[in-house]
Amino acid sequence: MSQYIVQGIFAVAGIISLLTAILDWDWFFTAQNTQFVVQNVGRRQARWFYGVLGMILIGTAVFFFLNTPPVA
Repeated sequence: MSQYIVQGIFAVAGIISLLTAILDWDWFFTAQNTQFVVQNVGRRQARWFYGVLGMILIGTAVFFFLNTPPVA
């Protein structure tokens, strides 16, 4: 059961990251945690970074969902 919680966290984080890259949410890119990436590479490249990161997280969640044996 706990593996599904972790997979859900990966999926939600990936969806938020991907939506942020697509919709260019200002609140996300002005947050303190994202300033390192935005200041070093610029906002446009940061959007690409978070878009790719979102796809990787979603892909990881799907991969583990498909390859995790059911709990008996």
